[in-house]
Amino acid sequence: MAGQLLGTPEGAVLDQVRVLELTRTIGGAYTAKLFADAGAEVIKIEPPGGDRWRSWSASGSPAGDGAGDGAFFQFLNAGKRSTVIDLDDPPGRDRFRSLAATADLVIEDLGAGAVESMGLGHAELAEANQSLVMLSISPWGRGGPWDQRPANEFTLQSWVGSTHSRGIPDEMPLGVGGKLGDFLTAANAAALGMAALMAARRGNAQGEHVDISAYEAMTTSFIVYAHLYAAYAPESRTGSTRSIEIPSVEQAKDGWVGFCTITGQQFKDFCVVIDDPEMAEDPVLASGDGRMDNRNVVWERIARYTKAHTVDEIVEKATLLRVPVAPIGDGSRVAQIDHFAERGVYVENPGGFTQPRVPYQLSSRPARPVPPAPALGEADDELLRARGGTSRASGPLSARSEPSLPLAGLRVCDLATFWAGPVASCLFSALGADVIKVESIQRCDGMRYASGLKRDNLWEWSPVTHGANTGKRSVTLDLSCDDGLAQVKRLIEMSDIVIENYSPRVVENFGLDWDEVHRLNPNAVMVRMPAFGLTGPWRDRTGFAMTIEQASGLAFLTGDPDGRPLVPRGMCDQLGGMHAVFATLLALEHRAQTGEGILVEVPLIEAGLNAAAEQVIEWTAYGQLLQRQGNRSPYAAPQGIYAAEGEDQWVVISVDEDSQWPALAALIGHDDWAGWASRADRQNHHDEIDEAIGSWTAGRNRDDVVSELLAAGVPAAPVINGRVSIDNPQLVARGHQQWMDHVVVGRVPYPSFPGRFNGQYHQLRRPAPTLGEHNEEILGDVLGLDEAEIARLAEAQVIGTRPTAWG
Repeated sequence: MAGQLLGTPEGAVLDQVRVLELTRTIGGAYTAKLFADAGAEVIKIEPPGGDRWRSWSASGSPAGDGAGDGAFFQFLNAGKRSTVIDLDDPPGRDRFRSLAATADLVIEDLGAGAVESMGLGHAELAEANQSLVMLSISPWGRGGPWDQRPANEFTLQSWVGSTHSRGIPDEMPLGVGGKLGDFLTAANAAALGMAALMAARRGNAQGEHVDISAYEAMTTSFIVYAHLYAAYAPESRTGSTRSIEIPSVEQAKDGWVGFCTITGQQFKDFCVVIDDPEMAEDPVLASGDGRMDNRNVVWERIARYTKAHTVDEIVEKATLLRVPVAPIGDGSRVAQIDHFAERGVYVENPGGFTQPRVPYQLSSRPARPVPPAPALGEADDELLRARGGTSRASGPLSARSEPSLPLAGLRVCDLATFWAGPVASCLFSALGADVIKVESIQRCDGMRYASGLKRDNLWEWSPVTHGANTGKRSVTLDLSCDDGLAQVKRLIEMSDIVIENYSPRVVENFGLDWDEVHRLNPNAVMVRMPAFGLTGPWRDRTGFAMTIEQASGLAFLTGDPDGRPLVPRGMCDQLGGMHAVFATLLALEHRAQTGEGILVEVPLIEAGLNAAAEQVIEWTAYGQLLQRQGNRSPYAAPQGIYAAEGEDQWVVISVDEDSQWPALAALIGHDDWAGWASRADRQNHHDEIDEAIGSWTAGRNRDDVVSELLAAGVPAAPVINGRVSIDNPQLVARGHQQWMDHVVVGRVPYPSFPGRFNGQYHQLRRPAPTLGEHNEEILGDVLGLDEAEIARLAEAQVIGTRPTAWG
């Protein structure tokens, strides 16, 4: 297939692509699911006895064997094929090699070095298939001093610093419920894997080995570019960061309702919603820190209103005042919300339950019905008969060109703001595109003001703005005037991709909807990322990542069983952004196949609903409502956070493999408990085990405890301030941070995207731009304006480099 398209105009975008899936985790399976949803032939390689997730149910409902495959397995594996191969057996490994010779992509998550130890690494497989791409997902990535450390999604939350920041000060910190980190890693992996697949198809290039680190994926999203904060303000590396948002999830008359007040104006408007405008005028309570310090008083004032009104009444009033708001979704309710029902977001799985649909829409590529998941080994006979089928391109390495960046030579008109849209276009830049960020001095990207730092030119100091805009060029154009709008339209005419993530009314008020973009440039791919989609009752509502977490059900699973739900805190922005990159790369393939542009719709909420899918699946398949469990989990037992010696010193422990339990039992002095060999056994004794672990950790040094656990093969982590991990030896050894000089901020550790291609990160081409930094360059060199015209635009404040609000 080298040099050919990835699909055909008549079929699915990836209908000519073969993927081998060799995974054991939820994240690995979801990565492969995204390719299957796009039409690829995904062959799931299962061990004798089958994938362990076939018998899985988070509620413990009967699944597997006589009960049929578990519903969550069927969601993750719809449309795939299955073949059984014993990789411990040499003939099995030979059979895998034969399949790999016919494949375009291998997705594996067996752990750093595992496939290499079986002679199935990328270098070995590429001897017979030079264009093969291998996508390897592991907790730490390959290489570095920690790549063999035991870890899972829950302990990685703590290693990146997320756990340290969530909860009430002086109380036990709280992790995020569910498996959000696995879905986030999967979205990154799918986007980067798709990019490598495109590169391998261009110019007869050699396929690459893409090495994905879950830790790196979570580092930039679970703690919002904390390494940049650490560089800007070294003093922030010490002390507690534990807090929760106020207001956030509040008790209503008939359930929970969620608010998000990122800006000062939103908090003022919230106070109007709850009939307490005086609170907004209190200088102490006007700040988030002030509300946290006086939380009981503030909660009481909020509850006076919210407990007297229904969720629907509160949502209606808050929406009228444009305060980000949502009902708190859970497995029993979210699929019934009118907005999702009207948009057809939930669909039926052939297994007899409800699931969210694919989280993006391509305008001229209608989604197919959900296909069934495969029976164990259903493709065995066919694949054995086809053994020795057509191999992909091969040949000596010296005779083949090096992979090129898949978006080299493309231009992006970036109208995106805040985080989700900008982080997507940031990856476009890392993949080779010329990304031109468009904002204005009248209304610059609102995230520019979210630094939390008191600095001159503070709009240049926001860590999120830096982290999500690396590599771009910046032009300021006032879209509210004819001159500015005319230049944006000219830029659209010269662009391959146009991306925006406002609520739909914003760009449509400027006359820049899909019809107009397509008229201006029939070849353009337009990517729209509204919070709730382009249609439906919620289309024009404002929504931030935390609103998505509230509505989707992700917040419902986070927090103590008897407490309020807590937001995971912003991860849905990057989750949606990486889904958008994957969908955009599919759209570019569509354009290559048809010669036409296409509209890509990627609502943030639908990526969140996929990450929270297990809740609706458990409810509709088994009638079971998944609940908050504090720091416990259906995926691991024991799992918890335990106090060590000293103030605010905590240890995270998570046993997600039965083989890890005997070592932990021995460490805590209970070899006699080694017989609790299954997760279910240990969950039945969780209180007893927690008491023993707590007695063992108390009075012992936190880091010593963690070291003992890791040495014994037990996943563990200290609860740490995420800003100290700027010096993490694994990140340093892998070269994850690319230090560059910024004209205002100085030396900045810009994070790479969490994948190394043949051992190297894609080079970030420049630091994040200052406001309007490239005005003359873009207006002159790209749009062809002369110096006099550029001067006129500056005089009229159509362009500029300083926000008008700052004089």
